[in-house]
Amino acid sequence: MSRILIVEDDEDIGKILENELIKDGYEISRARTGTEGRLLLSEDPDLILMDLMLPGMTGEELLTHIDRKTPVIAVSAKSSTEDKVSLLESGCIDYITKPFDIKELKARVAVALRTYSRDKERERLEVLDIILDTRDHTVKINEHPLHLTRTEYAILKILMLSPGRVISKSELLDLVRKDTPDCVESSLKVHISNLRKKLKAEGNRDYIEAVWGIGFKIG
Repeated sequence: MSRILIVEDDEDIGKILENELIKDGYEISRARTGTEGRLLLSEDPDLILMDLMLPGMTGEELLTHIDRKTPVIAVSAKSSTEDKVSLLESGCIDYITKPFDIKELKARVAVALRTYSRDKERERLEVLDIILDTRDHTVKINEHPLHLTRTEYAILKILMLSPGRVISKSELLDLVRKDTPDCVESSLKVHISNLRKKLKAEGNRDYIEAVWGIGFKIG
């Protein structure tokens, strides 16, 4: 059973979220303030639904205390593109604007829990017809080997670990640097461009989508 932490100061909205997600079989914890939400991080939730304008500690401040391995979906009345980009770059995997459709929210929760597994270092990753083996660092498309540089492999692995999720440029760069510390912002675009060309040349299709102003996703 997946555990979801709801951080929401509006009692009515918080109760609706709690009741609806309990119906779907999730275990729910509730926090009414950002400070309380930080304390409940010790329960190690599988996913966090979080408002931004919170008493005690804002959602943006709370994000800095959350492990990057824990998916966070922001639920807020803020709706500008700048707000969304900022939250995605800060670590949120998704953003839902109030007022929201509860069916859409529940669907996004289900997708996040399905795709953002705690066990990220799986031995074999498969997205579409791409197979990446983390044991021997090989990549195949339709069983044909694909020769990638170390940085291209690191980028592809990060994207394949979270298929369908838009990963911001800043987060992607932070993660890539763990494998290739010499990668910088100016060279990241070149590596992604080369990777996209290699994938398309072998698979005859576009695998990586650039989401304007935000980042990239695969699948």
